[in-house]
Amino acid sequence: MQRPLGAQLSHMLKDRGVEVIFGIPGVHNQEMYRGIEEAGLTHVLARHEQGAGFMADGYARATGRPGVCYVITGPGLCNIMTPMGQAYSDSVPLLVISSCLAETSARRGQLHQMKDQEGAARTVCDWSETARTAEAAYALIDRALSEFGTDRARPKHLSVPIPLLEADAPTFARHFAQPFDLREPHAADVAMVAQLLAAAKKPMFIFGGGARAATPAARELTRRYGAASFTTYAGRGIIDADDPLHFGAFLARPDSARVLAEADLLIAIGTDLAEVDIWRDTPGHDCEAVIVNIDAEVLANASPQDARVRCGAVEFCRALAHQPAAPATGWSSADIAATRAKWRAEIEAERPGILPVADALREALPAETMIFSDMTQFAYAAKEVWPMPAPGLWHHPFGFGTLGYALPAAIGGKIGVGDRPVIAIAGDYGFQYTLQELGVAVELGLTLPIILWDNGKLGEIEASMVAAQIAPNAVIQRNPDFCKLAEAYGARSAAPRSKAAFQKAIAEALSADGPTLIHTTPDCGL
Repeated sequence: MQRPLGAQLSHMLKDRGVEVIFGIPGVHNQEMYRGIEEAGLTHVLARHEQGAGFMADGYARATGRPGVCYVITGPGLCNIMTPMGQAYSDSVPLLVISSCLAETSARRGQLHQMKDQEGAARTVCDWSETARTAEAAYALIDRALSEFGTDRARPKHLSVPIPLLEADAPTFARHFAQPFDLREPHAADVAMVAQLLAAAKKPMFIFGGGARAATPAARELTRRYGAASFTTYAGRGIIDADDPLHFGAFLARPDSARVLAEADLLIAIGTDLAEVDIWRDTPGHDCEAVIVNIDAEVLANASPQDARVRCGAVEFCRALAHQPAAPATGWSSADIAATRAKWRAEIEAERPGILPVADALREALPAETMIFSDMTQFAYAAKEVWPMPAPGLWHHPFGFGTLGYALPAAIGGKIGVGDRPVIAIAGDYGFQYTLQELGVAVELGLTLPIILWDNGKLGEIEASMVAAQIAPNAVIQRNPDFCKLAEAYGARSAAPRSKAAFQKAIAEALSADGPTLIHTTPDCGL
């Protein structure tokens, strides 16, 4: 059936399992909106393309399905590049489809013109391509969706010239064949790791966000081999927080290097062990190490002496769990408990007043609550100590580290998971990057508590300046009355000043028929 290509794209995405599109229509991409309703897609109208991108990111993290955005040429793409960069660093399947001008080399002064739109997007995503035919557009969409399922999930960008979107195009192929999956480990690699574990007395596992789906097998592995474990922030919940040999998500504590130096075998699964995971150049171990990752770049960057296994985390953990094992550990559960308590005390001293509020919040939330946090001191402290019952419940802008993530990402996450409880945690400064998306939550009637930590300044930057012996500069801002601002958008608000009032406000927000901003401060009485 012939339709304008812009309409065909929506029908193709629906055929491939996409349910929701995030975006903003404009004159340059209106043809992509021709087929949305006919195809049966739900469109979420953001207030800014940055918000649309973060919503799609949150939707993808919450559901495991790709987040898809429609944006216009030029400024629309530029506005969504920050979410694309965040999705790249955090391995989120995000597909951005933008219009583009048909010709830019011989003409200047066109509406929304960029010198190199394709190249600009390429700086923050896995690949950026321009389709010159309908068949190319179909092929690139299928390529993106295939790679989301078989490689490390990272954002992709497709540009389609406006005249091509307007022109009639043949229908896409209905058959969508997934390419061969290379996630299975070689038997020899599994046997090699099992042999190393059999000889180790103090084995240590580190599980990252790439191992979330391997949770049952990962827990079985640590038990069977008597191994200690850490998780990265993104991997929290993979190992039971009550496991007596689990060190938690404290890798960023400088003293964790000493702990890792005690291990006689280190196995890192589904993690880059990047700067934002450990905040030092090396983990600190001097034993033999095995790096298990699906990303060839991660393996190439490992130390030459490390053993490297390229495969999926789920497949590797399952295969290794079937190997014979006898736990013979030299780790002390009492020492591990004391170390965790020491690290929690360090955090309380570094960021006073936050952990009591975090503890009160955790007590008030159902265990299955999904949390989206921003770059804020509250999240920095809480994500180290907050015990997660399962992975994939706390989502944070770990790598790229943008402000303004929490609110729109929580909106996307809530759209994705429906009745499941979802909350946002934001700081007073970062919240103002994307606060306009509060209108979307009101418009859709989303039950969404928003915990706003208001210390009246850029607290983390102030502390960093003081530590560097720089007189704090440009770290204090004038804030609005956040409760009145939320109410102006049609949201509810609360400003509790006791633990009981705080937890009551949370309970009410979790049953409200719209978003609720809960304003908290360092002196709020908790």
